[in-house]
Amino acid sequence: MPQRLIIGAAGAAALALALSGCVPNSAASTTALTVDVTDDTCVVSETTAAAGAIPFSITNAGTGVNEFYIYAEDKLRIVGEKENITPGQSVSLVAQLDPGTYYTACRFERAGSPIGLAEFTVTGEAALGTGAQQEQSEQAVTNYIAYIKQQVAELTPRVTAFAGAYAANDDETARSLFASARLSYERIEPTAEAFGDLDPKIDYREVDAVAEGIDWTGFHRMEKDLWVPGASDLNSDGQPALVDWAPSTPVERQQFADGLVENVKELSALVNADDFSVSVADISNGAIALLDEVAVGKISGEEDWWSHTDLFDLYGNVEGAEVAFGTVRGIATTSDAEGAALADDIETEFAALKTLLGTYGSIDSGFTSYDTVTSAQRKDISDQVNALAEPLSKLTHTVLGIAD
Repeated sequence: MPQRLIIGAAGAAALALALSGCVPNSAASTTALTVDVTDDTCVVSETTAAAGAIPFSITNAGTGVNEFYIYAEDKLRIVGEKENITPGQSVSLVAQLDPGTYYTACRFERAGSPIGLAEFTVTGEAALGTGAQQEQSEQAVTNYIAYIKQQVAELTPRVTAFAGAYAANDDETARSLFASARLSYERIEPTAEAFGDLDPKIDYREVDAVAEGIDWTGFHRMEKDLWVPGASDLNSDGQPALVDWAPSTPVERQQFADGLVENVKELSALVNADDFSVSVADISNGAIALLDEVAVGKISGEEDWWSHTDLFDLYGNVEGAEVAFGTVRGIATTSDAEGAALADDIETEFAALKTLLGTYGSIDSGFTSYDTVTSAQRKDISDQVNALAEPLSKLTHTVLGIAD
């Protein structure tokens, strides 16, 4: 996983703004607001916009990786985000926002406080969909919330079994459960990321925790205990693996195991809360974000540095992205002929990527250890991910009716 923003306390408020039965029928604006980003500035071209689907064009003129966020009025909840914007890169984000007060900000090198936090006002009335389009959008939201809840329901017992084996020092069993315990989490990762510091507690890598000065817990802390590095091994950041680290004691193992189980239970409580909801934009942007996870953190092998089970995580991200796409596919196909063609292109590229990944194994039979996948093979995977990313990047615009 890439390093991620920490926002607020554990149990931060629910994901994004609720659809509340209101969906866009047409774009609030066909002209993107520009966001100029440097190492220490984050400037949005306008401080107000009309309610509905609001496009942003973000350019990073800085020297390092940056991120752009839109917060709700409480400055805690994320209602729009674009991560891992590399120097010189220009990217787009479409946020579906109802009237109200929001805040925009950037985060340089994924560390420190938000930069350029500025009030952003959305005016007018919530855009109401009509007829079949509204019904289709409402059904997509209902279906995707059900999917999230299902994945978390599967996640909880798998994590409990994995954590139990780890705490009991049954390393052979724990190693056999590690990849499958993570699978459901990888399918819905953007949802977990929206809940403040819950994702860092569950899924941060060591380099992430060190960079942000927080306690390292969760899956990857336990992973390193289960695949203990040798004296000459290096972390993913090139530092000696045994510096400032030692295998956990039995007491520490129990603490890490209990913490992971409790954090997953908290995630379950949040997604099953009465006020939990997502928007159509959340779903389509989530598909894009999951593929970004693959491109940024999975292809390189940095995610599961010690276990080399990266292909399980990668496949889980792709599956989750495909489900999110499938949930809103009907909206795209009924928008116009271009939308239907785009949906067909995305579907074709998903099939090609899954076929390629299938040459390395499957969830049921297991995947090839990622340290045996050659550089050339990783490039093949990367090329196919990019082939899918190109049409998928247009999905939110199409679903929300925004002209390119």
